Amino acid sequence: MGVLDKNGFRSNIAMIVSNGCGKVLLAKRIGQNSWQFPQGGIDGDEAPKDALFRELKEEIGLDQKDVEILKQSSQWFKYKIPPNLQRKRSKPVCIGQKQKWYLLQLLEDESVIDLNVIEKPEFDEWRWVSYYYPIKEVVDFKQTVYRLALTQLARGLSKLRKD
Repeated sequence: MGVLDKNGFRSNIAMIVSNGCGKVLLAKRIGQNSWQFPQGGIDGDEAPKDALFRELKEEIGLDQKDVEILKQSSQWFKYKIPPNLQRKRSKPVCIGQKQKWYLLQLLEDESVIDLNVIEKPEFDEWRWVSYYYPIKEVVDFKQTVYRLALTQLARGLSKLRKD
C-alpha cells in the first residue's frame, strides 16, 4: 500500500518524461481507457528520488542513466480519491495521494521504453503528447494536481538539451 500520512494520504512520486522536443510521455492503464503520467508509491523510509528511479524502471523500463532530472516540485501536491473508488477494506483507508513530481528528459532513443519489465505491468500503451494535453485527459479528480505540477515544472523545460 505504501506509506500513509496521519490524514490518510499515500506518499507517491509522479514523473513527466519529456522527449526533448516539446512532447511528454502519457501512458494508458492496462485494460482501461485511462491515460496518466507514470506514478507510484514510496515504500517505507525510501527517499522520493529513490522511489522515482524504482518506479521509472518498473513502469516504463527506464534506468537512471536513461534520463536527466530537469526539475522537481517544490512541495507535495495532494488529491483525494472519490469515496466510491477508495479501497475500504484496506486499513488504514487511503483517501488520496500526496505526490512529489519530477520533470525528466529522456536521453536515449525512445526504443528503450519498455512497459513489460515487471510481471504485472500497469500500462499497455504509451504516446508522446503536447506538454499541457494531459490535464484534460486524466480523470477529473487528478486534473487540478496535473495543472499545478505541470505549471510549476514548466520552468524546467528551459534546461532541455539542444543537440
